[in-house]
Amino acid sequence: MTLSPALSITRDLLRCPSVTPADAGALGVLEQRLKEAGFATHRLVFKEEGTPDIDNLFAKIGEGRPHLVFAGHTDVVPSGNPERWRFDPFSGEIADGKIFGRGASDMKGGIAAFAAAAIDYVKEHGAPEGAISFLITGDEEGPAVNGTVKMLDWAKANGEIFDHCIVGEPTNVEELGDTIKIGRRGSLNGRLVVRGKQGHSAHPHRAENPTPTVARIVTALSTHVFDEGTEHFDRSNLEVTSIDIGNQAANVIPGEARARFNIRFNNVWTLETLQAEILRVIETAAAGAKVEVEFLPCNSLPFLTAPGDFSALVAGAIEQVTGRRPGLSTSGGTSDARFITRDCPVLEFGLLNESIHAVDEHARLEDVDGLTAIYKRIIETYFAR
Repeated sequence: MTLSPALSITRDLLRCPSVTPADAGALGVLEQRLKEAGFATHRLVFKEEGTPDIDNLFAKIGEGRPHLVFAGHTDVVPSGNPERWRFDPFSGEIADGKIFGRGASDMKGGIAAFAAAAIDYVKEHGAPEGAISFLITGDEEGPAVNGTVKMLDWAKANGEIFDHCIVGEPTNVEELGDTIKIGRRGSLNGRLVVRGKQGHSAHPHRAENPTPTVARIVTALSTHVFDEGTEHFDRSNLEVTSIDIGNQAANVIPGEARARFNIRFNNVWTLETLQAEILRVIETAAAGAKVEVEFLPCNSLPFLTAPGDFSALVAGAIEQVTGRRPGLSTSGGTSDARFITRDCPVLEFGLLNESIHAVDEHARLEDVDGLTAIYKRIIETYFAR
């Protein structure tokens, strides 16, 4: 079977088992294709104590402005038990009009599509009047410490100014072209411990049971209405993810009870006001009990790229290729767009998200090629301005 350039790159990337933090040759696959097309490339290894070293790639063609950057990640989550897969999860097998493999849609197929589109544009038009670049990390599915954030710092230190960015995350729900992400809610994790006094269940007056208190707190947090959402964001939502008493005996009142929670929050809140509201809810529910609350470090704040000329350009290109006018959404989890928004307007648009992180992750062949056509139209329109 003869593959299109985008599908050929996708298959080569899928054959690299680049489970975070391993690169397994994935960045080399992309770097070689871009070098052959005239892109200047830089391999950037970043380190930080307590975290794995991460290999990253910056590639660029052209100079000056406007500067359109494509961002993405070649690292993937583990495949799980490979025996549950139809094919080896790192084989890039093709069947039934789909290409299978861990990362097919999240997001090696998207990276391949943009690379193929940019290479085709350069072959047809030469280097742009401005610049096209790639900001590709191997640390999106992991701690996100030695990847995009440090690449942005490196780029700024080297005089790179980005005007607009597209992140190739899989955004579409039903059909290619149905959704652009213009923002994301933030994510904050916390944990709490209620201190009681251990004792015999037959002598409760000599003990202090933390279980009813943690139950009240959990109920209060789970049912609290933080806000009603905004024009572009769903309401903030807190989920209790763990309750742990750690008690193995049926006749012992435990000495402490623990709980963990995660809240996805919109831009109604700052980190400080949100934490204060959570503490207020806990203190009201705890009624004087001994409660310790810890908020974990947060590098995932909400962001919004307000609809404007750039989103209209991207939506127009999608509609020209697919006939669909995409909706603008801020739903879903987090992405590295949360870091890029500090430097330039950023949108997310890629493949379908129907099989991401699942057994038999795949991308439709026609969608990979369709996404390539959309990306090329975006590039053409962007530099024609």
